[in-house]
Amino acid sequence: MAKTAHSPTDLSPVSAPLVDVQSADAQSADTTVVRVRRAPASAKSEQRIKDILRVARAVFSEHGFERATTTDIAQRLGVSEATVFTYFRGKRELCVRVLSDWYDEIIVDIESKLPALSGTYAKLHFVVHSHLRHLLVDGTGLCALILAEGRARNDELGETFSALQRRYTAPVMAVLAEARECGEIRDDVPLRLLRAMIYGPMEHVLWGAIRRNEAVDIDVTADQIMRLLWQTVQPPALDTLALMRFHSEVSGALARVKAASVLPDDPVATQPA
Repeated sequence: MAKTAHSPTDLSPVSAPLVDVQSADAQSADTTVVRVRRAPASAKSEQRIKDILRVARAVFSEHGFERATTTDIAQRLGVSEATVFTYFRGKRELCVRVLSDWYDEIIVDIESKLPALSGTYAKLHFVVHSHLRHLLVDGTGLCALILAEGRARNDELGETFSALQRRYTAPVMAVLAEARECGEIRDDVPLRLLRAMIYGPMEHVLWGAIRRNEAVDIDVTADQIMRLLWQTVQPPALDTLALMRFHSEVSGALARVKAASVLPDDPVATQPA
């Protein structure tokens, strides 16, 4: 399966030397040399990285970030901890790579199928269903890790999660933007809030499933979320807007009349008989 490019935090083995990369056209010009890490030199190294990432995904899924250890990862692989550090600088970098690869798999799946769907409702329903399926069926442990660690503030790992989530939600933002241009959804709410309306309910479902360890009917839940969501994002009907505007105007007029009717006491009424 093809994968999108990793961010700069997704590094090749730390033992691989840095090499200078410069195009033939740029060699004679005053250009900045980009220093990148050489890819693994052998198929054995590539396989070793795949094995480390596979086992690391299982360990992080089972224990989360704080309780996971590179010692456990090495023991499960039957190698020394130094071997793990040959390819990754530490637990944090390894976790970032595991999550980046997982996000890439989901993004590739969504982006490959989304264009074939017709209509905003069908596309959003597919995203909701895919999100629930990937996180509840394919990766409950990593889902718990993301929900917990992703809320960390002033933390490098939390910042990494935020960047991954922005990339992950980019297809939804594109669908919403296109729908707004076509007049299919309301234009009086920022797109970022519409995005929150999509992922917010799903996050509550995921938290509940993880904490109670209960199965969720993904088909039924996706349908329920979409019914609620679709009613929310629909542009208000013109007659409804007119009624709301009329109500606002009448309320304002009544308030002004009430304010104007507050007069001093009648001096005649206060005079003695």
